[in-house]
Amino acid sequence: MRILILGGCGYIGTKLVQRLILNKKNKVIVYDIQWFGNYLKNKKNLKIIKGDIRNIPDKVFKKIDVVVHLANIANDPGVELNNSLSWEVNVLATLDVIEKSIKFKVKKFIFSSSGSVYGIKKEKNVTEKLSLVPISTYNKTKMIAERILFSFKDKINIFSVRPATVCGYSPRMRLDVSVNNLTFQALENNVIKVFGGSQIRPNIHINDLCRIFEHFIYKKKNLKTGVYNAGFENLSIYEIAKKIAKKTKAKIKIIKNTNDPRTYRLNSDKLLKTGFRKNFSVDYAINEIIKIYNEKKIKNNDKFFTVKWMKKLGL
Repeated sequence: MRILILGGCGYIGTKLVQRLILNKKNKVIVYDIQWFGNYLKNKKNLKIIKGDIRNIPDKVFKKIDVVVHLANIANDPGVELNNSLSWEVNVLATLDVIEKSIKFKVKKFIFSSSGSVYGIKKEKNVTEKLSLVPISTYNKTKMIAERILFSFKDKINIFSVRPATVCGYSPRMRLDVSVNNLTFQALENNVIKVFGGSQIRPNIHINDLCRIFEHFIYKKKNLKTGVYNAGFENLSIYEIAKKIAKKTKAKIKIIKNTNDPRTYRLNSDKLLKTGFRKNFSVDYAINEIIKIYNEKKIKNNDKFFTVKWMKKLGL
C-alpha cells in the first residue's frame, strides 16, 4: 500500500510513520515543511519530501492509495499568531490536496480535525450529531476544512477524525498540550500551575490516535465514511494535575484568573462500534513522560512549544 502522510514530521505524524513503516509492504511518502525538524530515520520503504503544503506538486499524489492529512498550524495560540497563514495552511491547502487526491484517484482520504470544533458544551455525551460552535480561529479553520472535504464525498472516501487533546511521548515532542505540559512543569519546577482547573478536557494517548489512523487506513468492512470522535478520558485540568502530583510529589498552584473558558467532553461510541479498542491512558502518558525525562530524553527546548518556535521562525 502506498500511503502519503501530509505533515508526517510532526508530533503525531512522526509516531504514525514509525508505525506504518514497520509493515514492509507499505511504501510511505512524507510531505512536510519541517519547521520543527525531522526526527524520522531513513528506511527503504520511506520517502521524505521537504515542502510547503500550500505548494504541493501534483506528482506527489501519483499512485497513492491513502492520504492522511495531518499538516496544519496547530492549536489556538499558534493560529492566532498569523491568521492569514493559518487560513492558507489549514483551509485553502486542504482544498488543494483533496482536489489533487481526486484527480489521481486516491482511494481514501483521512483528515485530522479537532474535537474542539464543538465549542463549549454542557452535554455529558458530545457525539458527532451535536452542532459545531467553534469559539477560536483554529476551531473555525478545522470546521471549514471539514465542510470543504465533505463537499467531495461523492468522489472519494473521506474519514474525518476529531481527536481529543493528545498526550504522550513522540520524538518530535510537544510540551504545550495539557497532560505533557503539566507533567513537564512538575518535573522541571516541582510545581504545577493550574489556570482555573474546572475546565473539562477529553484526552487521547498519541499511540491510540495513531492506531485509529491505522484502523481507517487498513479496515475495509463495516466502516462508513464520515466524522468520528476520538477521545476516551474526559477529565478536568485539576484532575489531571492531581494525577501528576501523586506520581511526582509536585505541588499544585491554582491560578483563578484564566482566559481559557473551553470545556467540553467527547463521546467516541461511534468509533468503538467500528471495532476499535483503546489501549493507552492518561496515566500511561504521565508515567511515560516521567521515565523519558529521567532518561534525559526530554529537555526545555523551544522547538517543543509551538508558539515559541513559530515566533523564532518569524511566522
